Amino acid sequence: MAVYALAGWVPAPAQTTASPTPSYIDPSTCAACHPKIWETYRQTGMGRSFYRPSAGNTGTATYYHKASDSYFTMLERDGKFYQRRHQLDSSGREQNVFEKQIDFVMGSGNHARTYLNRTPRGTLLELPLGWYGDQGGHWAMNPGYDQATHDGFRRKVAYECMFCHNGYPRIPAGHERVGAEPVYLDPLPQGIDCQRCHGPGSRHVAVAQTAGATQVAIRAAIVNPARLSRERREEVCIQCHLETTSFALPNSLPRYDRGLFGYRPGEALSASWLFFDHAADAGRGDKFEIVNAVYRMRKSRCFLESKGAMECRTCHNPHDVPRGEAAVRHYDAACRSCHQSDFSRSVAEGRHTSAAGCADCHMPKRRTEDVVHSLATDHLIQRRPPAGDLRAPREERHEVGEKAYRGEVVLFYPPKLPPTVENDLYLGLAQVIDGSNLKAGIARLIAALAKSPEARAEFYIGLAEAWRDTGRLDKAIPLYREAVRRDARPVFALRKLGSALRQTEQLAESATVLQRASSLASEDAVGWHELGLTYSALGKTAEAIGVLQKATRLDPDLPEPHSNLGNVWLAAGDRDKALAAFREAIRIQPDYADAHNNVGTLLAGLGQFDSARKHFETALQIRPNDAQTRYNFAMALGRARQFADARHQLEEAVRVEPGFIDARLVLGDLLMAQEQTDAALGQYREAVRVAPDSGRARLSLGSALAMTGDRVAAMEQLRKVATAADPKIREAAAALLKQLDVR
Repeated sequence: MAVYALAGWVPAPAQTTASPTPSYIDPSTCAACHPKIWETYRQTGMGRSFYRPSAGNTGTATYYHKASDSYFTMLERDGKFYQRRHQLDSSGREQNVFEKQIDFVMGSGNHARTYLNRTPRGTLLELPLGWYGDQGGHWAMNPGYDQATHDGFRRKVAYECMFCHNGYPRIPAGHERVGAEPVYLDPLPQGIDCQRCHGPGSRHVAVAQTAGATQVAIRAAIVNPARLSRERREEVCIQCHLETTSFALPNSLPRYDRGLFGYRPGEALSASWLFFDHAADAGRGDKFEIVNAVYRMRKSRCFLESKGAMECRTCHNPHDVPRGEAAVRHYDAACRSCHQSDFSRSVAEGRHTSAAGCADCHMPKRRTEDVVHSLATDHLIQRRPPAGDLRAPREERHEVGEKAYRGEVVLFYPPKLPPTVENDLYLGLAQVIDGSNLKAGIARLIAALAKSPEARAEFYIGLAEAWRDTGRLDKAIPLYREAVRRDARPVFALRKLGSALRQTEQLAESATVLQRASSLASEDAVGWHELGLTYSALGKTAEAIGVLQKATRLDPDLPEPHSNLGNVWLAAGDRDKALAAFREAIRIQPDYADAHNNVGTLLAGLGQFDSARKHFETALQIRPNDAQTRYNFAMALGRARQFADARHQLEEAVRVEPGFIDARLVLGDLLMAQEQTDAALGQYREAVRVAPDSGRARLSLGSALAMTGDRVAAMEQLRKVATAADPKIREAAAALLKQLDVR
């Protein structure tokens, strides 16, 4: 979901006088005066949204996930619960074993339960295997995990997820900024409580405990959604139950000046959040997702013709959810409050059944597009249910690459915004933040920034990221610099700037920038990892090893620092430490293609070709269009004298990356060795065309031409090598020219 958490929940003793600014209190305080509502609300899905694991809500099981060839086991040990993953090698022995303790459960179980691990840093990790209520209860992968490559045990629970699945967590100062790691301070609340809809309760409790306080004063000290305007009342529900899509768009953006937790019931939601949708002509069809309730309802004829009279509480009492036959009677009564006369007439005329259960036909449960192991009630009220089996199994959809949405992002809620510079900034940012509408969005955001000299750093970061996504780091770097200038604690902008500087080979400045970022956020493993990459590029091996090791200590579950530490160890000549680091990266993330490539390359160099081959093949199963892995595999195959396979890998490498000069030249050499001269000359000529300044390419072409007897063409190529930077290439060209001159 793309909604963030509300304000920090701070348990506090009851006050004897009203505070000027109400704060959040221990939610159990509400039970003393409202025991009946407290007890019924605790049984609702919202009241049971977040809790500790137990035998009743966790259990034990083993599930095999075919796509990733992994086994996931739920187990209990010494009164604690764990989720474990393992794979099997070719001998049937367990490998890549990984295990995390389950510290919290997210989800009431009405639809699903997701299991979470609390790290020593205070982050929460979503574990891959989840439980679903459909079919009487079953185990399956969490959304986004039903594929060969997935997040494993590394997906952090963002503030946006916590916002709609729990009460109001406290977070460290500065972590509300864009790009900050989502850290949760103790104590974590357990379930959405009264204050989510009624606002902070400290003033209400203080007034209620004041001698002589009137009922009017007590009630005035807390928000009662029933007394709000219809629009403000609906927004209390909309804050969590409106999601136009869970796929990249974005579906919502926070107002940065309000912070992630700025919304209070009774205020205009648009002052804190803006909600977006695909363009009307985007071809998205009958879009039905797990949190589509408000979205679908607002497209219903019932809602549209009610002119706003229909709202969530027309059918729902947030304090008490009816069950069984009582639920059928309750929802039927809600439908017939508008349709009783039509219903009675249709029954009398034989055009409609008299059976109970309006929702079964007009709001059927359907399998959702984004959480494919769940069913949800479709709030798009229809005269007749859609055709087909609405509960039929479906494959998980992954909107990435060519399948991702690329079109305009339009405002959904509020339906309109005043034409202000600030609103123009958000509307422009919505186009680019997930890459949906980059070209038009970049122009739109540039125009908005030109009109807003005081714009916040977040908008400059958004524009910089958009330019980066189009491959224009030269455009991105000045914007990252401007974001750094505008932010008092610019950790994320510094990290992004340092990375861009490294990628453009401005290594000294990259190191300075990343050192500053790490000094501002000394517990940020990602920042230390970035600094390690820059030190490695600078040839500062000892410094690179030091900071990469620090990154692995700060966040042992990040595979990238382990793999890149292996690269540095390998460059330093310590193959044993390099191999151990690569293997640890694979243990953490078995689908880490780079680490498999690294292990394959290292083992091939040690002469362990069979083991190397398995890692290369695994890497290519994960990422078949990785030209570098195919090249490395080809070199290993060549050393093993498996030339036909080597040729295939080289041909694939240049197919997916036509400008891969080294692969073309090695392929040319291999073809020459196989006496396929014309094919070899084609590779050499293409290498020269792609890289006309490459002395090696011209030397290879000149040598091949000389071997075919084309002395004039050979000498033409070799003379152009005279200015090559590499003295060995110049010397080889000169020697060959001398031989040709003698002839």
